[in-house]
Amino acid sequence: MATFLVQRTAPLPLDEAWRRLTEWPRHAAVVPLTRITVTTPPPTGVGTRVVARTGLGPLAFDDPMDVTVWRPPVDDTPGLCRLEKRGRVVRGWAEIEVRPGPGGRTRVRWQEEIRLRFLPASMNALVARAGRQVFGRAVNRLLRQP
Repeated sequence: MATFLVQRTAPLPLDEAWRRLTEWPRHAAVVPLTRITVTTPPPTGVGTRVVARTGLGPLAFDDPMDVTVWRPPVDDTPGLCRLEKRGRVVRGWAEIEVRPGPGGRTRVRWQEEIRLRFLPASMNALVARAGRQVFGRAVNRLLRQP
């Protein structure tokens, strides 16, 4: 398994950072070659299923994820969302956490553990580095776009 961590501090209130990070269709605009479909009715909560389809044409694959923890922030209480990746190609989990930061800012922690079915364990460091870069940019863009 490859594990990576992205941490940011954003000049946003806690609930706004949470909204920007957990409105799943927004991710399609910031993750390259990816479309997002939410296959369960709103609102998001435990049991919500999100499918990220990544790639082009016949070289695309689905990354189905189930929300297993859904605790939106309340006042100054941190928020946490955990997604379990249950696909044939991508397995693992992702956690998105928002917590109060200095001066009314929000601290964001995005952590993932990923296993790609067709890659050997010797590629884990490369996968972690790529994940940190791709999702670091995605988090930056999600937090900047209203």
